[in-house]
Amino acid sequence: MSRLPIFADTPADAAVEVVRRWVDTEVPVAWRKAAAEGPGALRAVRSTAEYQQWYPAFAESGLVAPTWMPEHGGLGIGNDVARAIEGVLAPLRMPRLNPLGLNNAAAALFSHGTEEQRQRFLPPIVRNEEKWCQLFSEPGAGSDLASLATRAVRDGDAWVITGQKVWTTWADEADFAILLARTDPDQPKHQGITYFLLHMHQPGVQVRPLRQITGEAEFNEVFLDGARVPDAHRVGDVNDGWRVSASTLASERQMVSGARSGGMGRLGGFSAHRLISLAQETGRWDDPVVQTKVMRLWAQEKIRGWTNDRVRAALSAGQSPGAASSIGKVHQATLNQQIQDLMVDLLGVAAVAWTATDVPDALPDEVRGMLRSLANSTEGGTTDINKNILGERVLGLPREPDPWKGKPWREIPRS
Repeated sequence: MSRLPIFADTPADAAVEVVRRWVDTEVPVAWRKAAAEGPGALRAVRSTAEYQQWYPAFAESGLVAPTWMPEHGGLGIGNDVARAIEGVLAPLRMPRLNPLGLNNAAAALFSHGTEEQRQRFLPPIVRNEEKWCQLFSEPGAGSDLASLATRAVRDGDAWVITGQKVWTTWADEADFAILLARTDPDQPKHQGITYFLLHMHQPGVQVRPLRQITGEAEFNEVFLDGARVPDAHRVGDVNDGWRVSASTLASERQMVSGARSGGMGRLGGFSAHRLISLAQETGRWDDPVVQTKVMRLWAQEKIRGWTNDRVRAALSAGQSPGAASSIGKVHQATLNQQIQDLMVDLLGVAAVAWTATDVPDALPDEVRGMLRSLANSTEGGTTDINKNILGERVLGLPREPDPWKGKPWREIPRS
């Protein structure tokens, strides 16, 4: 299957027709039939392994990232046509694999990378051939990310990296990582950081899992001891990494606000639509109080979706989402937790009692989603930090005083 014949000047109705024909030809019949019955039926006939095996056809079509240029793995179409196409694909619930590559790494490459870097890294990201993770947070630099201590020292045409990163999602599966490291400790903390693309499969990179309450190990800590990065894999100027990282952080906040790649699976649990069917299955839909709770959350989810659409439109137009991505992130963190809490409430006694001996495997999906959603207030920048961003950049409130502003990083107290 080759890239679909959809171009920048293709009208939306013609593009939709091309995609419909592609779906009829390339998407397995069982998936299409199940999609018409709902997400539960689709999960029953399409395993994760089967979807991953079929995914190259999706990537080759150009539909994974249709607004990207063809040389980057997309179709080069505008946002309006992309939305029309997505309307055809939405019932099939085809998640984009490699979300940290499609969102976090790509954002920096588009905003600050060279064309050579984009052509080298973006097509394998689209095809899910090179998976990505993000090496930003450290044990002593979480909410105050700019205080990070991982060092990068120049050695000819390469950089030698030493330090520790933590809470790294999917580091155990990643081939590459976007990395922030300190290149000049004598500059103020925001000005002595550089942005790199690190190959994970090399000496000097050690990944250790961090076990979660659900029994899974989605997060990891990463130890760097003499790992090397070619200078050609530096994104942006030396000591300008904080500015480069702004595009990644904004895109990350957009991702964990429930939009596009990763979707609800990235956040934990099901969407508000599932609340309606679960209430019906458990015989509680006739309760007007339950109906009110469900529909209030459903309406909030629609609002979140419209907010995300505005941010995506800005990104597709080559603009920075700025503080708008923080709005979606703060909203979604609370909303998703409320949805998953109600999900468990509707499940009743089945949410707290199991017969299996291996508890992690016995957890109902609704309970697993509720437990996973507890991280929503922290990941992608804590809710408190994002509220500060909104207060300062949207409401125009004064910044919090910083007695160490402008001081060299090496003089600033750190944990």
